[in-house]
Amino acid sequence: MYFCALFTGMAKDQDQYSITFSGLKLGKHMFDFQIGDTFFKKFEQSQILGAKVAVHVEMEKEERMMVFQFSIGGKVTVPCDRCIDPVEIKVTGNERLVVTLGDHYEEVSEEAQVIRESDHKFDLHPFLFEYIHLLLPARKVHPEDKNGVSTCNPEVIKKLNELAHQHTPDPRWDALNTLKDKS
Repeated sequence: MYFCALFTGMAKDQDQYSITFSGLKLGKHMFDFQIGDTFFKKFEQSQILGAKVAVHVEMEKEERMMVFQFSIGGKVTVPCDRCIDPVEIKVTGNERLVVTLGDHYEEVSEEAQVIRESDHKFDLHPFLFEYIHLLLPARKVHPEDKNGVSTCNPEVIKKLNELAHQHTPDPRWDALNTLKDKS
């Protein structure tokens, strides 16, 4: 997605993630970025508490288009979905982005953007932010040890187990179950 409006206030801080393409020759160009903790701390909506991620970008510049290939790999720290203690998660993946030059800004699809011909650089920051978040698993929890026991915070697990055993069914469901039994 193109987050132009969302990220405009951070433009100065994120210049290190911009690629100045106007002076580059046609053909392939390589760029490497290191994404650390400060990258994600600027965003309230970020799930990531810490990071050590390497991003290799291969950009193929054509006359009126640029094709970016992203190779992403590293580790991020996020809150565990079960105990909310920090858990380190490996992230690895590849993404592709096609940027064409036009007379306006437009997000054509998740993989295609249009930027103005008058632009001389392209900010990868919002795409890096999104791609790394998309690499996170749906469920982020501490792994189990060799005995199959969760390595989550033991006090939280104990409390969750206590609460699970205290569950008393809602009497309204009992009344509904009697209707089900009659059919």
